[in-house]
Parts: sequence; structure tokens; C-alpha cells
Amino acid sequence: MYTMKANDLDGTFSSTALHRLLTRDAQSALTPNATQRTTLIVAGCYILVIGILWHIPILSWIIYPFKLLTVGFHEMSHAFMGLLTCAHIHSIELDPDEGGATSMSGGIPYLTLPAGYLGSSLIGAALIACGFDTNASKIASIVLAVFFLFTLWWAKRDWLTWVLILGMSGLIVLFWFVAGGVALRYLVLFIGVMSCMYCLWDIIDDTISRKVNSSDASQFAKICGCCPSQVWGVLWLFVSLIFFVAGVLVGLAAFKESAEQQKEDSSVFLPVPGSSAAMALTATKSGTVSLILAVVVGLLGIPM
Repeated sequence: MYTMKANDLDGTFSSTALHRLLTRDAQSALTPNATQRTTLIVAGCYILVIGILWHIPILSWIIYPFKLLTVGFHEMSHAFMGLLTCAHIHSIELDPDEGGATSMSGGIPYLTLPAGYLGSSLIGAALIACGFDTNASKIASIVLAVFFLFTLWWAKRDWLTWVLILGMSGLIVLFWFVAGGVALRYLVLFIGVMSCMYCLWDIIDDTISRKVNSSDASQFAKICGCCPSQVWGVLWLFVSLIFFVAGVLVGLAAFKESAEQQKEDSSVFLPVPGSSAAMALTATKSGTVSLILAVVVGLLGIPM
């Protein structure tokens, strides 16, 4: 819910992925290899498991923290769009009942209101794309760490947001250490799938199947005055679906490395601190920078 008041870190990763994305024809680019087929199967299993857990009251607690994280993405998207439109962000709050509120003054409501649903859908799609590659998942984790810091700043004294963000940061750091980052890739993929699915369900539930007067779509309909909230809900649902599909297609087109190649690349790109690869890289400038970044990510995920 939203309320208002009056590089190239390493050339072995980003440049090659962009080059492949731009130079291959569509058919070869979107045809999954063995590693990508495994990723698609895992994503499909995520969708099935999330769908089952969603409707079983007791088991739904398993995915409850990830639901709250998606709500956090929603509110964070409101806040970042507010910043881009010169708004003053007062606070971000998460509700234990899977609600949330972003309080701001100023900004452009025509942009800040849709940013919640569409922004969290876009974040989910980006995480799905990054979930096809280990190094991309590492970069996504660093970006998430930056977002988390901003969210904690805006959350101020909201204890639930602090517990959620610090817990998720710790989980990301933990998975970074498992199998050289392979586990992190599947965690990032899960968070992306969860975010996209939650957004789709939330749009349908709040704006299409039932009209919620306090929803973003209802407030957007009031300031526009031309269409009911259900119309905007359908439009946002369509855009969110496009983001979901686009996340998968970008992942297929950009990350064609096999599991073995990803493992080899990951061993020298932001390696786990203390590993043999990390020690070997300390003699080079790029290795030192990688280690510093890895330590920073670790510190961001540890409750202080």
C-alpha cells in the first residue's frame, strides 16, 4: 500500500554476456542449453511449490518471510520513484499481515503510485534473469544489499522491516558460501520467482477480483478520473506478466555458460573470502578489489 502526504566489475562477465545478447539470432539465443533447462525446471518447481504452500495455512509460514520481502520491494519501489521525482521520503513500514505503507511528501503521483506493483515486478524479473548465472547472482546480491540499506534508513523504528532485511541479508551471505555461490544462484532465482508471483496475485486480489479502496490502483483511479481501478489493475497485470516473461528470456539469451564454466568463472569473480581462489587473487589489483567487495557484502549481511 502507498500513502502520500501534501563495468564493469570484471570484463569476463558483463562484456561477454552483453556481446552474446546482441550478436546471436533469436532462435539460438532463446534455445536453452542443458544448464538452462535445469534452471527452467527448478523455476517451474518453485512456481508449483509456491502455489501449493500459498493455499495451505500452516505450510504457508514457510514462504511468509519471502512474501514480506516482496512487500518490501513494493514499498521500496514507491520510495525510489519518489526520490527520482523529488519527493521527501518520511518512512517505510511493513505490516505482519503482509501489508505495507510508504509515507512521502511531494513527487509525481502518476509515477509513484504504479511504481509499487510494477517496480517489484521488475525487480523480480531482474532476479530471475540473474538466477541463470552464478556471477550475475553475486552482482544482484550486491545491488540488493544497497537497496536494503536504503530501506533500513527509511524504516527507522519499524522492527519488522529491520528483522526481515537483516535476516535476508544473512541468508544471502550464507548461500554465497555454499558450493562457491551455486546455492546463491538458486536463492536469487527463488526470490525472483516469488516476487513476480506475489505481484501478479496481489494485483488480481486487490484491483481486479475485488476493489480495495486503499489500494494503489484505487488512488491512481481517483487522480486520473478516467477509468475505474479494475482497468488500471488489468493494465498493470499485463505489464507485470511481460516483465515475468522478459526475465526468463533475458536469462536464456544472456547466460549461455554451462554449469562447469559458471563454476570456473565464479571461482575468480568475487570469490568466497578465505578460499584458495581468493588467496591467489590477493596478489593482483583486480583480486584485491574483488575481496574488498566480498567483505563489504559480508559485513552488510551481518547484524551489528
